[in-house]
Amino acid sequence: MKELWLETQGKKEVDEGLINQYVDVVIEDDKAKFLSTKQTQTVVSPANEAIIEKNKASKIMRICINDKASEDLIVKVAEQGATHILVSTANWRVIPLENLIARIKGKSKIIAEVTNAEEAKVALQTLELGTDGVLLKTGKADELMKTVAVVKPDALRLELAPAKIVGIKPISTGARVCVDTCDLMQPGEGMLVGSQSAGLFLVEAEVNENPYVASRPFRVNAGSCSMYTLGSLQTTRYLQEFKAGDEVILVTREGKTRKANVGRIKIEIRPLILVEAEVNGKTIKTILQNAETIRVVTPKASKPVTDLKQGDEVMVHLAARGGRHFGISVPDETVIEK
Repeated sequence: MKELWLETQGKKEVDEGLINQYVDVVIEDDKAKFLSTKQTQTVVSPANEAIIEKNKASKIMRICINDKASEDLIVKVAEQGATHILVSTANWRVIPLENLIARIKGKSKIIAEVTNAEEAKVALQTLELGTDGVLLKTGKADELMKTVAVVKPDALRLELAPAKIVGIKPISTGARVCVDTCDLMQPGEGMLVGSQSAGLFLVEAEVNENPYVASRPFRVNAGSCSMYTLGSLQTTRYLQEFKAGDEVILVTREGKTRKANVGRIKIEIRPLILVEAEVNGKTIKTILQNAETIRVVTPKASKPVTDLKQGDEVMVHLAARGGRHFGISVPDETVIEK
């Protein structure tokens, strides 16, 4: 499992609860605190061979790689038994990490210093194997959560609950959106979609075979263009807003989440159906295409919207109450959605 280290920069905005939940090691000054064991170790920042020799028993070294000599220095540190090497790069990013992964992978854990989630993604994918983790240098909670999604995607789960169908009503035609991703989904996996940002239905990808059309496991027929879905774990977007290259959040029946990129958005005029469900005394709604290939996820399988009846249970996600401003939650705002 990849490791996530954190070194806060400037004003600290990161909640301690988030740190304790997702971060493995916190760096403060020259100390590394391992949160799972509560142990603290000194971080040595060697600048030359003399310091390396003096601190050769140290388990954590911090080195900037800027030439072949500094690369060789890191290899020497690994051979001396350092458990973790925190690596920053002065100019080139990918090639130095590739060289280190090839030379010391398995000897010491390589932790790449990064400032955002995009840099973390590059480090973890370099030479296919990637570094053993990243040291995120930020004080921003939003950047921490974006990086968690890259480093530990399995740690991010949404709470899903069964809701009872209370109404199904075919309505007129309208613009519906197919989201074709650059990934393949499994049964029970799809996107959360709803008329209200606080209540979203799990719509399954087109993973099921049928006699009339081939399965398209890269696609979620997500519903009316005005429906909400998750653009990130913190924000919602309208389906109509997405375009090729954007990121969407895929969700399983168990609430596991992962990111996928949009390959294309296909909007067509199709017959629609209104689906209403009740959970915890709250009625939520979504509008989907009225066709047998569109399925909502149930607690144990999935069901075509054309077969839904009152009393059926479907999986939904209830978000925090309040309003949204351009997709960002504003918990204290009063908003009524019908």
